[in-house]
Amino acid sequence: MSTDYGKLYVVATPIGNLADFSLRGIETLKQVDLIAAEDTRHVKMLLQHYGITNRLIALHQHNEDRAAPALLQKLRDGQSIAIVSDAGTPLLSDPGLPLVKLAKEAHVDVVPIPGACALITALSVSGLSVIPFSFEGFVPRTSSARKTFFNEKLLSSTTWVFYESSHRILACLQDMAEVLPTDRIIVVARELTKLHETIVKASLAEVLERVANDDNMRKGEFVVIVEGAVLDKSEQLITPEHKRLLGVMLKQCSTKTAVAMAADITGIRKKLLYQVALTLNGERFADD
Repeated sequence: MSTDYGKLYVVATPIGNLADFSLRGIETLKQVDLIAAEDTRHVKMLLQHYGITNRLIALHQHNEDRAAPALLQKLRDGQSIAIVSDAGTPLLSDPGLPLVKLAKEAHVDVVPIPGACALITALSVSGLSVIPFSFEGFVPRTSSARKTFFNEKLLSSTTWVFYESSHRILACLQDMAEVLPTDRIIVVARELTKLHETIVKASLAEVLERVANDDNMRKGEFVVIVEGAVLDKSEQLITPEHKRLLGVMLKQCSTKTAVAMAADITGIRKKLLYQVALTLNGERFADD
């Protein structure tokens, strides 16, 4: 890296409570030449609270691909830039990746300034197993796509986590209840670190009922954590031969028919075979 290059700082900001901003984060934003923010209006409130007056520019999902090269040039010219999102750690379902990728390729120093993250905050108080876990970002917006996603996760034995918005949380949980067993334990965390913070751990059926009947449970930003499936021994014994058999059937008939026939032949539950069929179909389409 050229010693004349500036540095790119990825700065985590509070997810609600302004007191959660780190001293290092505050000092970094005071010292950089430029702050690239997801929503400049939102970030201005944070900067005003801490007396930070540095120049702001917008860097969001709609402009970051075309804005990143110009920002990279500023870094090459020796300017330092901080990336911040509306709340939490940038790049976790937030903008910033195109600029970080360009900076890494150009051998510009990319410096993490850690802090709040809604994902980790929710996991830490969930009471569910978190080693391992998978983060899915935001689930699809449409009902059919969500149900497909939930079918793909149906038999995952790992805890999985996703973000959801206030205007989709109810429909999302309703779709989940059509696919997952309603006794599956989930955690819904809303408005983390804020005045109306709420963290509910219960069965999917119980959480869905509460969200449906309580207007307040449909307000704010949401983290949803889903307990992994507990599989019995027979469900875990899918051999390469079983996969080969299912793959042959998928080439000749519909997924539903192939799964039904494979279940009759092998004695393996249809739900598990359907999960394998989705994976095989995805691999087949990728090769086409």
